[in-house]
Amino acid sequence: MTDKATPLDLAHAAMMAAEAEDAPRLRYFERLADCELFLLLAEDSDGTVIRPAVFRLEAGEVALAFDREDRLAAFIEGPTPYAALPGRIVARELAAGGLGLGLNLGVAPSAFLVPAEALGWLVATLGHEPERTQARPRAFHPPEDLPGGLVAALEDKLATLGGHAECALLAGVTYEDGSRGLMLAFVGASPDAEPALAKAVSESLVFSGLEPGALDVAFPTAPGALAAIGEVGRRFEMPAPEPEPAQVVGARAAPGMDPAKPPKLR
Repeated sequence: MTDKATPLDLAHAAMMAAEAEDAPRLRYFERLADCELFLLLAEDSDGTVIRPAVFRLEAGEVALAFDREDRLAAFIEGPTPYAALPGRIVARELAAGGLGLGLNLGVAPSAFLVPAEALGWLVATLGHEPERTQARPRAFHPPEDLPGGLVAALEDKLATLGGHAECALLAGVTYEDGSRGLMLAFVGASPDAEPALAKAVSESLVFSGLEPGALDVAFPTAPGALAAIGEVGRRFEMPAPEPEPAQVVGARAAPGMDPAKPPKLR
């Protein structure tokens, strides 16, 4: 087992060190939504319908999940069925069933119990869609007067989106009607990836305590526009992640590995 801290570990530590502050708590829930979780199941599944193992605690009924396979193995100490799912899918399905979520219980300093009400809030927050607008840029300029935490929030979020675009450029923009703002322009994004990228940036703003309208997202393709933004914009690299070697934990089943076809929890 590796002792390397996971993003969820780091976010949990920051949240617990500043329990009275909203920002670390928001970032923790963002990491929860973005990370892959290994959900303990009650029985084997064919991958279309899965039933989480449910435990009754004083706080209510909860399902258990871990942010590393070896942590699940350390908790259960034997072969067990599990599902590897995005945290946002786990939150959505458990909230719908009125279940809470126990994360890394007994195996990591980041052990935490998320009540059903908090999962419901997370699902509602993730459900907000960015608004589409029509505006023609007139000029671009270096980004100035950036809201506190914006750059760090974008760095964290874009690091999870590698492979969906070549890079992103943050620039100030003046539109034809004279209004000014900030624009994040993705370079080399496929049309299929555009909605997911726009939503990811919108989520990043919300979980950073910023107004969703604090930043416009664009997908320019004209060489002139890309050159103009590139001259003055701040560049965020988005390298594709290297594939990780498969790990075997002794589980009898691992449904839910296809994010395009998440199984239903029952």
